[in-house]
Amino acid sequence: MNERILVVEDEPTIATGLRDDLELEAFSVEVVDDGREALDRILEGQYDLVLLDLMLPGMDGLEVCRRARSKGLRTPIIMLTAKGQEVDKVVGLEIGADDYITKPFSRRELLARIKAVLRRAPDGREPGALHRFGDVTVDVGRCEVTRRGRVVDLTAVEFKLLRAFLDHRGQVLTIDELLREVWGPDAVLTDRVVYTHVNHLRNKLEEDPRKPRLIVGVRGLGYRFDG
Repeated sequence: MNERILVVEDEPTIATGLRDDLELEAFSVEVVDDGREALDRILEGQYDLVLLDLMLPGMDGLEVCRRARSKGLRTPIIMLTAKGQEVDKVVGLEIGADDYITKPFSRRELLARIKAVLRRAPDGREPGALHRFGDVTVDVGRCEVTRRGRVVDLTAVEFKLLRAFLDHRGQVLTIDELLREVWGPDAVLTDRVVYTHVNHLRNKLEEDPRKPRLIVGVRGLGYRFDG
């Protein structure tokens, strides 16, 4: 089955170009031009990836992304922005976007980023993989984390960050290694993005986030997962 992509873009020329380019690559594409309608579509959970413009009528892209992640949706989201300002990119990534691309962009760059994000997305290919540490259980196949029997609401980026720690349990991972593992080798991000997501993960998993015992900081190096 071809991957389904939702394009959220209110500029008709850009939206048409994106649809044509993606359909040439055999993606199944739907297009909406309003933020509120986009959120409704995204929450249906029927898409493999969302291309989400920042500036939209009805509701801006940052708010769409924020609300989708607050509902537990893990569908990969790539933000489209014409601003090119670092603050917009950082905020988008901090609230759960998987990548961003600044307009104008080439078809080749867009397709490369889409394919990279789809490769990194949790896809449940390990149906029997369970990890337990303390009162936390991670079901890889279901992309689900529970703590004391209750589901923990993780964003897609937080889940991928946790997977990276689980895959390298007991090893020190540097900031650069985490950036490559979670956001991909082509991501150009500041260390702050990693710090922010690690803190969010600690707040959701640690007994006392101020004194972390699972995700331990190693001064001058990075983080080690001791769960």
